[in-house]
Amino acid sequence: MQIPQSNKSSVLPLLPPLATHSIAISRSQWMSSPTGCGGRARASAQKLHFRRGVEQAGPPSISISDSSESDADDRDIDGRHNYDPVITSVAFNEYYKEQGIVSPEEWDTFIEVLQTPLPAAFRVSSSSKFCAEILQQLETDFRKSIHPEHTEENNIDAIAPLPWYPDNLAWQFNFSRRQLRKDHSLERFHEFLKIENEIGNITRQEAVSMIPPLLLDVQPEHLVLDMCAAPGSKTYQLLDIIHQLNCEGSLPHGMIVANDLIAQRCDHLIHKMKRMNTANLVVTNHEAQCFPGCLFSKTYNYEMSNELEKHPQQLLFDRVLCDVPCSGDGTLRKAPNIWRRIGQICRNSATGNGLHSLQLQIAMRGIALLKIGGRMVYSTCSMNPVENEAVVSEILRRCGGSIELVDISGKLPQLIHRPGLSKWKVHDKNRWFSTFEDVPDYRRGGIVRSMFPYRSTKAALQQVGSHPTVNSDAVNKACELPLECCMRIMPHDQNGGAFFIAVFQKLAPIPVINKKSVSQEEDLPSMQELPHLSEDTNLLEVISSEEKDKVGERSPKWKGVDPIVFLEDESIIDNIRSFYGIDDSFPLRGHLVTRNSDSNCGKRIYYTSKSVKDLLELNFQAGEQLKIPYVGLKMFERKKSKQGTLTCPFRISSEGLALILPYMTKQVLCASEANFRLLLQFKSVKFANFVDREFGEGAWELMPGGCVIVLDKGSEALKDWSRAGESTMAIGCWKGKTSLNLMVNPLDCQEMLQRLLSGEPVRRG
Repeated sequence: MQIPQSNKSSVLPLLPPLATHSIAISRSQWMSSPTGCGGRARASAQKLHFRRGVEQAGPPSISISDSSESDADDRDIDGRHNYDPVITSVAFNEYYKEQGIVSPEEWDTFIEVLQTPLPAAFRVSSSSKFCAEILQQLETDFRKSIHPEHTEENNIDAIAPLPWYPDNLAWQFNFSRRQLRKDHSLERFHEFLKIENEIGNITRQEAVSMIPPLLLDVQPEHLVLDMCAAPGSKTYQLLDIIHQLNCEGSLPHGMIVANDLIAQRCDHLIHKMKRMNTANLVVTNHEAQCFPGCLFSKTYNYEMSNELEKHPQQLLFDRVLCDVPCSGDGTLRKAPNIWRRIGQICRNSATGNGLHSLQLQIAMRGIALLKIGGRMVYSTCSMNPVENEAVVSEILRRCGGSIELVDISGKLPQLIHRPGLSKWKVHDKNRWFSTFEDVPDYRRGGIVRSMFPYRSTKAALQQVGSHPTVNSDAVNKACELPLECCMRIMPHDQNGGAFFIAVFQKLAPIPVINKKSVSQEEDLPSMQELPHLSEDTNLLEVISSEEKDKVGERSPKWKGVDPIVFLEDESIIDNIRSFYGIDDSFPLRGHLVTRNSDSNCGKRIYYTSKSVKDLLELNFQAGEQLKIPYVGLKMFERKKSKQGTLTCPFRISSEGLALILPYMTKQVLCASEANFRLLLQFKSVKFANFVDREFGEGAWELMPGGCVIVLDKGSEALKDWSRAGESTMAIGCWKGKTSLNLMVNPLDCQEMLQRLLSGEPVRRG
């Protein structure tokens, strides 16, 4: 659903203060950032943009929102402070009224909605074995039973599915986080949210941040790059999509590469991704605008594993998500403390302008890493055209007919959205500029041509000439590119946050762009002047010599990151396969990696999908250009035993159990619900104490070491483990001398007990 937009446009370079969705970076901290977070040398371009922003903005530190999804969704943002947030600003009103980002008739509604708390939202994981049960519980239990006071007064649903999200997998509750924390009638729902979120069955995520992954149109076989991934809600959503669309019981042929610049944020991302239990994920730690283009094999035949054809080529992706760092003014409702700084930021105008070049660099790198025929989504949680339409306009100008802006207006019919702006101005230090020709020479280092609506050089000269004055015809001249294909989400349209999205499709190799000419914005070449690559030209070889030098300086090993080593010890692999009776159709050789160069000392063994395996192999061939802090799915874990020497010292981890169970023929035992519940409740049960004597004897007959207990629901099909699917409830155990011991984390125990008992949530602690 599309709402016509006013002909006026807006520029608001807002900068949120330190909040849970922001990165606070002081000038000294940024300049002394460790090389482990992307490298001092390769960070020079990004440092330059942040230095400019700091120098123009004035404050000693800046805070940059790099995602609308954040930890703030997991906390009571509007309930944790002891002051009432300031929710008005004269400078904000003057700025946006001047820009006309909404029509005068809408202004009061727009401001009124901005001054109210943002309804929280969450998404049910489609890959969870309990997805159907959770959706049923939401629909038949919570939706009918919880009625906070203000929802009854306003005759609105307390919780309801987002109408535009497929299969009712995304929900929004129309009460504040403070109410959720304080209202006793919501206590059971609050406990449900906390437990299911920690387990991974749901993800707390702002509603508008769910839109970009949907518009990316990801398929199970796609190789996907999330360029600025942390804290990871969109990455989790992408993994959900490729697993949901894939056949049950098999791994998707594709993978997700989740990248972030800051090592600490990568750690947070990894923590969140561990809930997914996927072998199709690689986490990297690089500057997005300098993401390495190492070799990778995409053209292989899955049906002919013995005659695998490999054609090495550059690391190119079918899909790229480019959710760039931005000024974050679209998050005012979620983080109302931003209002306290908004006046200074509106008058200053440095932040959005300062981020423009960095955003453009990241987006252009994403385009370069995209396969022909591939799709890239560019998004921000900003309302600033300099960060949005101006970046899109410059991408189209540089790439010419090689890139197409996709019309996405009909993709999500029930989502209310507006077209992109075609006209805007650029603000700088209490001055407005309508064209680049109006900018004085001494300010052209901070205000560049690409910030303005694109018009052909000939048209611009006819309208403006050589005089640096505002020309009314130039002001009214719209951008000559199809920016109406972009999508703007406004807070008052569907009671959410603000967001901007543009979808690109790559039609041909992009032109070679003279880096020096691009940096000299006052003399940008036209598309006709740029040489084009031939079809067989290796696109990523046309990077600048500076970037080549930086890649060449890389050490084969990354400091602070454990090495990734393929497990090649045949005795360990054969021992595991024999002990658990793993069918030969499940590939182990070449798919197992450790983070220790000595396989005899490694405690954990990780399993990687075919696509991830190929990426790792060819990354080694390329000199380990990728810095990879996390990869694969934890499958086996070494366990010491007091019983002495074990036949197999490795147990199957809970994370990898669902994947390998259908291929196991040994060390598996079926349990009644009573015995299964007994294990979950007491964690360690002696063989003689099980409800059924037959089960106790069966457990005693197992080989000492790891084993798997599967819940028997009375289905004969479960006797054949090859039919075990995602919905099968199974737990990893350790068979000791006299007892069976549970090897499952407490949260998962609570989750399974909740499903086995009366349906009431099991309280933590």
